[in-house]
This record gives sequence, structure tokens and C-alpha cells, in this order.
Amino acid sequence: MDLKRLRTFVAVADLGTVSKAGLRLRISQSALSRQISDLEYECGFKLFDRIGRRLFLTTRGEQLLADCRGVLGQIGSLSERIELLKRGDSGVLKLAAPPQTIESVLSRFLPRYAKNFPNVRVKLTEALGLDQVPLLERGEVHIGIRHDQGVNPWFESLALPSDDVLAACCPSLQLGRDGMVDIVSLANHPLLLLDSGYSVRRLFNATCRVGDIEPNILLESRAPHTLLALAEAGQGVAIIPSVLRTDRYRLKIVRITHRRKPLRDRYVIQWDKRRPLPGYAQNFCAALAAYMREVLPITRPVVKVAAKHAICSGTSRRSRD
Repeated sequence: MDLKRLRTFVAVADLGTVSKAGLRLRISQSALSRQISDLEYECGFKLFDRIGRRLFLTTRGEQLLADCRGVLGQIGSLSERIELLKRGDSGVLKLAAPPQTIESVLSRFLPRYAKNFPNVRVKLTEALGLDQVPLLERGEVHIGIRHDQGVNPWFESLALPSDDVLAACCPSLQLGRDGMVDIVSLANHPLLLLDSGYSVRRLFNATCRVGDIEPNILLESRAPHTLLALAEAGQGVAIIPSVLRTDRYRLKIVRITHRRKPLRDRYVIQWDKRRPLPGYAQNFCAALAAYMREVLPITRPVVKVAAKHAICSGTSRRSRD
């Protein structure tokens, strides 16, 4: 159906005469009359009755008018939408990230981002690093936040601060010194580990293999906060990434090392370069990278003096509660 005919029909219905509608639409009366006749032929019924010099809607014409107004209104909204998309600051951004990144980073970043880019709607998918690969390759998400799992020829990466592997335990436990513990001395403690879907676990396992270390595994879990709760209760030492928030718990945090080198993994924002990123997605990546450089690591090792302060402040905080 020709949109010009619909606009002509609405104009004539609003103004009541062909002459006035012609002036508004800047077309001749004969051309306007032909458009009305063509629309009536297409519909198969009369739209107007002529009484004197004025045109009045028929019953069917009145019913069609509301639909025509709705269609033209949607066309106007679509035109505005297209203009917003051209500017590159409007659209739906599909993002995949691990649960601890969503909780610790995105939960605080997204409200800030929404203030600057109100026309971008972020759709989150919870997915661990390896699970993000098929999502990116199939185009189900635009970008993924993950640990870099080696070179993928189809992926483009934006480097972020490294994610350290940390040990979290009850503050009374004597674990390491100066905020660090070697993985060899750590292995004898009952360990609370994330399952193998987490990059921090795979890195921990790889280091144990290289060092010929047999860790004492007490529990494996997909829920990081389960491990933190058990560690706080003195039930073992939780092995966690530094991107995880631990401020709800009274814990001593130390960095895990091997041969005096900290265990850490490269953290990246990735996308499939075979699919061009929308402009708003590029803006999002830049803003998120700047924010993550500002806040990472979320959890930092606690040296001896700081640990004592953390215990006192944690105790006073619980007293107030």
C-alpha cells in the first residue's frame, strides 16, 4: 500500500476538503483526487461521502483512519530510529561475561554508562570464558569479557589489567607473609576451588602440574561466594580471582606466587572481527576498558598491618549491625 495515499487520506479526513489538503501536501487537487480514488479502489469501498463542498468519512473510512494514523506514526518513529542508528549512539548491545565480572564490575559500571548513553540497551548473558567462544562466533553476543585463552585468529582483543590469583582465608590463619604465599606451601592447606570452567582454576591447575604439586582439594564449586563463606568460617583456603568482590566477608587476602612470580591471567574484552562492531559497541568497549583500568583489581592482597585493621573494622561493623 502506497504511503503517499495514506498521508493524502489522513489529510483530507482532517481538513474536510480536497483544496485544503492539496495546499498542505503541496500537490494539485486533481493529483490528490486520483490518490483518493486509487486508495478506494485498492480498499474496495468508499472512504468519503460528498455533502456540498465538504467530504465526510464513511463508517468504513472512520475505521480505516485510526489504522492509517497508527501506520504513519510508526513510520515516523522508524525514521527517527534510523537517524539515531546513523549517529551510532543507539541500539541493543549484547554482552557476555562471567558471573563475578557481572557482580563486581558491571553492576556498578552500567548505571554510570546509562547516564551518558541512554539510547543503548545492554543485554547481559552470563557465560564463563570458554562458553563465550561459540556465542561470539555465532554472533549471539557482540562482545565478551573474559580471560584470554590464547590466540584466536578471528578475535580482536582490547587488553585490560591482569587478573591475579588470590588466596582468601580466615584472618587468624597464618598464611604467607607480606601479602604473598607460594603455591608449594599453600598446597597442604584444605583448598576451596572453583570448578574447571573458571580460568583461575585452570591456571592454578597448570601451575601445580609444572611444579609437580598435589593440592589438597576440600571442595570444588561454581559459586565463588560459597568458597568465601567457608573460608571466613575457617573451613579452608579459597582460591579466587582478584576481580571478585570480597568486602562482605572478614578475610585475609594474599597473592599466590610460584617461584616468586605472581599467578595472573590476561583479562580482555573480545569480539569477532569478522562482524563489524556497531558504533555504540565501540563506545561501550572504550568506556568499559577505562572503568576497569580504574577499579581493577577489585580485591587486593592484605599485608599484616592492613589485615589487623580489617579485622578491627570488620568487628566494629558487625557490632553496629
